[in-house]
Amino acid sequence: MSCETAVSRACGLVGLLALAACAHAPSRTVPGLLDTVLPTPLLLVGEQHDAAEHQALQRDLVQALARRQQLGALVMEMAEQGRGTQGLDKDADEAHVREALGWSEQSGWPWPSYGPVVMAAVRSGVPVLGGNLPRAQMRNAMANSALDGTVDAGVLQRQRETIRDSHCGLLPDSQIGPMTRIQLARDQAMAQVAVQAIIPGKTVLLVAGNGHVRRDLGVPLHLPAGTEAKVVMAQAGGLAPEASAPSPSDATWPTPALPPRDHCEELKQQMKR
Repeated sequence: MSCETAVSRACGLVGLLALAACAHAPSRTVPGLLDTVLPTPLLLVGEQHDAAEHQALQRDLVQALARRQQLGALVMEMAEQGRGTQGLDKDADEAHVREALGWSEQSGWPWPSYGPVVMAAVRSGVPVLGGNLPRAQMRNAMANSALDGTVDAGVLQRQRETIRDSHCGLLPDSQIGPMTRIQLARDQAMAQVAVQAIIPGKTVLLVAGNGHVRRDLGVPLHLPAGTEAKVVMAQAGGLAPEASAPSPSDATWPTPALPPRDHCEELKQQMKR
């Protein structure tokens, strides 16, 4: 089946957006994807958080890497830096795994979505590590102007624009800079955890939102010089092409479009509360 046909069938009309990515899209199987990106010490896999097929891909990647005895660790944006399952047996139950990761009902990350990804690594005897900036450090990050200098001026401006757009223009200008610093600090934290987990001959799998794994904006910019990493971006409805811009990933994984949601209206209601 041609790439165009596969994308079209998977994504319907919106699949046309993914065609620009076909030149470097992986075979639509997990083994095909791994053949595209391996070997690499770091594999950064991006997602759209409300797309169940993206979490299914992550689980399948964990299991496939474990079967190949290549999985060194699983790093999750959904748990805080400093938390991990290193002290647990591979037969540990979900309650103990969640406790080790500090994964509470109030975390905002639904365990039914990510539990299968985490438990696939635990059952394989592979440590799961929290990669996100701890909530207790966020206030300091917001005030830390030194973070502005961790990326070049063009990247910083794009990050600020992304923060503004993702909040539907509802944030006051005074909050754009501090919120951008949190994004940078999160990318920095995930990069640190992932690099520290590298084992020669193995692959560390980092799972995070697409914005965090982008080669031109996210975690890859905070890796030590010379650190090899590959990026896979999954997005419901496919990846829209960016004019005159290098690809933000090494491979793409398009999935069917999700039902439309008015995220801006939802955000307005949240801010009112």
